[in-house]
Amino acid sequence: MPIRTDESHDRRADAPVAHQCTHCGHQMHDRQYTMISGLPVCEHCLLASRKQLAGLTKAHPYEDFVESLALALDLREQETGLHSKRVASHTLILAQHFYRKTHELREVYWGSLLHDVGKIGVPDAILLKPGRLTDDEWAIMRQHPENGFHLLEKLPYLSFAAKVVLCHEERFDGSGYPAGLKGQEIPLPARLFAVIDTLDAMTFDRPYRKALSFDAAKVEIMRMAGSQFDPQAVDAFVREEAILREMTALDYLAGPLQRL
Repeated sequence: MPIRTDESHDRRADAPVAHQCTHCGHQMHDRQYTMISGLPVCEHCLLASRKQLAGLTKAHPYEDFVESLALALDLREQETGLHSKRVASHTLILAQHFYRKTHELREVYWGSLLHDVGKIGVPDAILLKPGRLTDDEWAIMRQHPENGFHLLEKLPYLSFAAKVVLCHEERFDGSGYPAGLKGQEIPLPARLFAVIDTLDAMTFDRPYRKALSFDAAKVEIMRMAGSQFDPQAVDAFVREEAILREMTALDYLAGPLQRL
């Protein structure tokens, strides 16, 4: 059954030390967990439930390939947990307010999953640099949306996803890149993704700063409605606050394994 509840717990709060997922039974130190109704649910099961909520209940021949490619990208970039799948699954939560057809939602999912595929061409010295990028390094980094688009555009089943990849760094007010698109010029899935990607970036630890709380991130996202973000996307974000809080509560539970 899909997991959907208004109960959520901040990951900084004390929680029972338990690593066995209530749904799949796995016990793994390298999985993130969130507490739902007082019980641990692993990131894999949580994200599967998000796809179910959006109606992606049937397997697709290309799904495993796309998800595996996204995981490889996360491993290279040393992202937290299943970053690409996490932001893609929760972009779906917003997208279901605007799309009803399964194939459209699946392409939104794939485009969000592969948003950073163009970073394959970014050297490690730039991609993994802990400090501020130079102007020349930043120019190389800013090429990744176009590079990703060119990787995907000739694949028929990823042609729509390619447009999401191309536009995921655009901003609603036209201050983004690579084309400086503005407002409705930016594909809707890319506008939805931008909100979720920012939420994820703010609420999970990064090398240069600790994670912020959901409430702090919410204030910032709402402040940027109409500038960085599409107000419609922010409205959908507010409507799905309860389920998005569960995403930001994911963490690696510490302590010895315990059976429930």
